[in-house]
Amino acid sequence: MGGLRELAAPFVASGPSGVAVRTRLKQLTARDEEVLRRVGAHLGTLACRDLRTRCHDGLDHDAKAWAARKRELTPVSSARWAGAITKATHDQWALARRCALAHLQSLQAGVQTLRHRLSLPLGAKGGKRAPGGYRSRREWHAKARRLHILEDRLARERADWTAGRVHVVRGGKRLARMRHQLPAARLTEPQWRARWEAARWFLRADGESGKRYGNETIRISPDGEVSIRLPAPLKELANAPHGRYVLTGRVAFAHRGPQWADRVAANRAIAYRIHHDPARGRWYVTASWQKPVTRTIPLAAALSEGVIGVDTNADHLAAWRLDAHGNPTGSPRRFSYDLTGTADHRDAQVRHALTRLLHWARSCGVQAIAIEDLDFTAEKTREKHGHRKRFRQLVSGLPTGRLRARLVSMADAMGITVVAVDPAYTSQWGAQHWQKPLTSTTRRTTRHGAAAVAIGRRAQGYSVRRRTAPPRAHRSDVHGHRTVQAAPDAPGGEETRPRVPGPRTRSVPPDAERTRATRTPRTVRGVRSEQERVQDPLLLTDQER
Repeated sequence: MGGLRELAAPFVASGPSGVAVRTRLKQLTARDEEVLRRVGAHLGTLACRDLRTRCHDGLDHDAKAWAARKRELTPVSSARWAGAITKATHDQWALARRCALAHLQSLQAGVQTLRHRLSLPLGAKGGKRAPGGYRSRREWHAKARRLHILEDRLARERADWTAGRVHVVRGGKRLARMRHQLPAARLTEPQWRARWEAARWFLRADGESGKRYGNETIRISPDGEVSIRLPAPLKELANAPHGRYVLTGRVAFAHRGPQWADRVAANRAIAYRIHHDPARGRWYVTASWQKPVTRTIPLAAALSEGVIGVDTNADHLAAWRLDAHGNPTGSPRRFSYDLTGTADHRDAQVRHALTRLLHWARSCGVQAIAIEDLDFTAEKTREKHGHRKRFRQLVSGLPTGRLRARLVSMADAMGITVVAVDPAYTSQWGAQHWQKPLTSTTRRTTRHGAAAVAIGRRAQGYSVRRRTAPPRAHRSDVHGHRTVQAAPDAPGGEETRPRVPGPRTRSVPPDAERTRATRTPRTVRGVRSEQERVQDPLLLTDQER
């Protein structure tokens, strides 16, 4: 046990802090679409310039520089549009900064692993903590060359991090690089150009409490009327007072519609974003608002009715229900999903699997779901796992971040608590202690189901082992219960099994020893009695007589 790392204590995951709903803008006229395109292109150009200025400032940026940027944007847009653009720029720069730090740490881990493996003799075996040496001289030479490449990249990333430089593209690097691979992406240049321009448009506005309907720039009334405050250079396009343009179509939010309507009626802040999908030729509007963080209940209260342990895998969720004492009850459940295809398809698959899981938890009366607190940030590099390419792909395919965020959000809406546990050794110990005992002639327990039991028991504070070691003094109950599941006040939890006479215990009735010597045997061993050979005349029929 000396080589095992210390396990972190389970904790109740915090609920979501915001809500976002989306609906389609329908019944738009050609003029409506033209106005949206011109406004988005104009504001997108201003956003590109502001991002360039922010990246040029680097670490020297402060509140005064932010105010100066906003003053420059106000004459060519408006005060509120300028505030939305500068805030979006700041968030994008901060995100790029965090991604640069994660990339820097990944390069450092790769360089350390390569240096360690190159220092070992060829063919040296590795362990669970560190990999071994390379298998051949050829592989050693190739990895030595890769070490120099990673060291150069690491030096550049450190210099950029120190100087505060970030590499960011409005519209996304993936879409920008797709321009040079149009045949592989099955796109023509006009199709790519339409996607590129739509991704760089800017049509978003932050909400403001106390203003009419919660937003002064992009306003949606309770009956679904959408109006936009036009920038100063585009005032001639207005069809409503105060430089506003009202769209022809009406919108309605099907998901969380009553919540949105309540906020609009109370003039509470709501942020809106209008975006275009060139592939489908549709326009969408997304409404988002902040919500107070749900107060987490104590861990003991959440686990009072038991827990459902969930093991996350690349293609399914393995779940098992446990009672309040850590005993698995019922049968395991499996919620499959397919993570191939487009991002929307993958997201829908994960959402559908979580919906089935939560409905099953509600039907069981369980108020808590235990899930592993997975983070594979440093586990995806090929320098650590070597030739285990399929394993790296398996780890990269696990939807850890998206699944955990969606589960917390959906569970909060249904009143179910999510408990995060340390993922260390759950699969190994679950298979060791629970896979075989839970396997029967009618049920084959998988390794993932056993891991779900281990996760649930760890959330409850029990050890994964099914039984604790008995006391050394003797095998009685002097030192308390031997099972961690039974409560201290459980009567008869560890008493000796009573001896029940009968064929099951191969014993005779209680009074057999006392009457055995005084009874007279009716038969002789090996000889049939006369009573057995004589037929009872009452049993003969009339025909036989």
